[in-house]
Amino acid sequence: MTLSTLWVIAFGLSMDAFAVAISKGLAMRAFRCKLALAIALCFGCFQGVMPLIGYLLGAQFSHFIEDWDHWVAFVLLALIGINMLREGVSEDDESVDDVISAKHLLSLGIATSIDAMAVGISFAFLTVDIGPAALIIAITTFVLSFLGVKGGHFLGRRFKSRAEIFGGLVLLAIAVKILHDHGVF
Repeated sequence: MTLSTLWVIAFGLSMDAFAVAISKGLAMRAFRCKLALAIALCFGCFQGVMPLIGYLLGAQFSHFIEDWDHWVAFVLLALIGINMLREGVSEDDESVDDVISAKHLLSLGIATSIDAMAVGISFAFLTVDIGPAALIIAITTFVLSFLGVKGGHFLGRRFKSRAEIFGGLVLLAIAVKILHDHGVF
């Protein structure tokens, strides 16, 4: 997998965290840099650790399904992408609050990074070097989450659903590219 593809995957994966960060920025009466950094650090760390966990799980099983591993990666990425699209067009909007407890922040970190664990599983089947990949995902998510909080404070709710939709489309495109790279088309 190329470095540019990893950056695109990282960008797509970070859209959930970016959308949540925007909503947290919306809730701030005044922008607070420490809170924005805490949110970004939490999301970045979870997005970096979850692919490692997924990779370790996937590596345990990859030798059993080597002949159809690209289909596993395709299905996982496609399901994540479809779910992000569904969330992007959904009318539901989570309530936001101005104060974020550590427990709330950790639960958001886990919730926004479950898809990164699934991508980590697919990385094991594709024999991706997981260290740099996880680092790229973590850094991308950190930066975009910080910008999301800052931007959410200024831009409003409109952008949240567009970020989800864009992230979903990116992951679907990568899923199709994996099949293409394995000669399915």
